Amino acid sequence: MKFFAAALALAATVVSPVAAHYRWTSLIVNGTTTTAYQYVRQSTIYNSPVTDVSSSAFTCNQGATAASGIAWTKAGNPIGFALDQAIYHSGTLNAYMAKVPAGQTAATWNGAGNAWFKVGQITPKTNGGTSITFPTDNLTQYTFTVPSKLPDGDYLVRIEHIALHAASAFQGAQFYISCGQIHVFGGGSTLPSSYVSIPGVYNGHEPGIQINIYYPIPPTYTQPGPAVWS
Repeated sequence: MKFFAAALALAATVVSPVAAHYRWTSLIVNGTTTTAYQYVRQSTIYNSPVTDVSSSAFTCNQGATAASGIAWTKAGNPIGFALDQAIYHSGTLNAYMAKVPAGQTAATWNGAGNAWFKVGQITPKTNGGTSITFPTDNLTQYTFTVPSKLPDGDYLVRIEHIALHAASAFQGAQFYISCGQIHVFGGGSTLPSSYVSIPGVYNGHEPGIQINIYYPIPPTYTQPGPAVWS
């Protein structure tokens, strides 16, 4: 039995670097999935989850470098991210936007400061402790609507899937993160009244982040982060 367990551990060690984790590689704009990293910042690591919610890598992922382009989209239109492979860890999803400060562009700004607001989420479904299901399982893309009242200008859009399969321990949750670069046109004149910083939005101990999803089955689930701005 000990030999069998050791063999399994060795197999996991050998396989994990080869089987890359899923990554958000492309924007979906005007109904088209764009080329990988055309408008999405590329990380410097192949197996890409971030676990330290206080790290600078938590904004757009480790070593994320500016993409070559900025995608234009009309306010009120759908926009989204596509993955290089389907999500295979159970978890939850959040999408954020931040308006780029004056004097910078979506290709130059690092996303620092109290500037982010939530624009979308997918939440696990619970049944009073009887069951928990994860709508993000096998997801290959996610789209949300750019708020129609947003002012014109450059924005960063940020997607995160929080894998919860090992989240019972602190920093056990895995965050699969990417940032896209967009320019919004045809919008309004309203921005949210409150914002969050990323990093800073989570401390890692939230009930929806540090959680055992297996036993006992959670009777409810609390989505981490602010409410979706609408």
